Amino acid sequence: MTQLNHTSTPPTQFEGFKVCINAQQARADIILDRPPFNLVSIRQAEQLRTVFEALDIDSTIRVIVLRALGEHFSRGCEFEGSGHAAGEDLAWRTWTMDFPSRCGKPVIAANRGYCFGAGFELSLACDFRIATETTLYALPAQSVGLGCGSGGAGRLQQMVGIGRTRDVVMRSRYIRGAQAYDWGVATDFVADAELENLTDTLVRELLASSPLVQRAAKRLLNAMENAALAAQTELEG
Repeated sequence: MTQLNHTSTPPTQFEGFKVCINAQQARADIILDRPPFNLVSIRQAEQLRTVFEALDIDSTIRVIVLRALGEHFSRGCEFEGSGHAAGEDLAWRTWTMDFPSRCGKPVIAANRGYCFGAGFELSLACDFRIATETTLYALPAQSVGLGCGSGGAGRLQQMVGIGRTRDVVMRSRYIRGAQAYDWGVATDFVADAELENLTDTLVRELLASSPLVQRAAKRLLNAMENAALAAQTELEG
C-alpha cells in the first residue's frame, strides 16, 4: 500500500480516489475522483478499505471526510448491471464496503448528485451524511436484475423502517436530499453551494470533543446497531 504522508498534496497512486491529509486540522479527506460518475471498482474498494485502516491508527487524524469531485458522489460500482457481481464473493464485498463503520473515528459523507448503489452503501456506513438539493439516493440494483449485497438494505431498514425500505429497494425509488433529511437518512440538508462549508463546520464540532470519548461512543453505538445488522447483511449476501 502507498504510504500516506502528512502534506497537503494528495497521493496519486490510488485507483479512482485521492487522499488529502491535513495534520494541523487533524483531518483526512478521501476524495472519489473517477469522473463523471465516480464509479467504484472492486480494486478501488479494497484500496479504500486499507486507507481507512491506516487512518484509523494514525494518531494525528481525528475526523475523516468521504467526498467526491464533480457533480456526483458516486453512481455505484462499475460492474453493476453487467452481471459480473454474481461471480464475486458477496460476503467479502459486504465486509469491505463496511469500512467507514468499522473505523473508530467519526466519518462524514458529503453527498451531492447521484449517490446510487455502492455510493449509497458507502455513505450509509458513515456516521454522518450531508445531503443537498441535488442529492439523489438509491439502491437501484433490482432494476438491472441484481440484488442488494453490501449491507445497504439492512442499514436503510434500521433507519427508516421496513415499509420505506421495501419502497426504495423493490421499486428502485429515489430518495431526494430533503426527503432523506426528513426520514433521518441524512443528518444535515443544505444548499448545494454550502456543502463544503457545512462539512467544515461539522469537522470543527467533532474536533471539540474528546477523541477517546468519541471512539467509545462509536463503539457502543455500533455494537447496538450491529446486533441486528449482522443477521440482515448475512441474508443480503
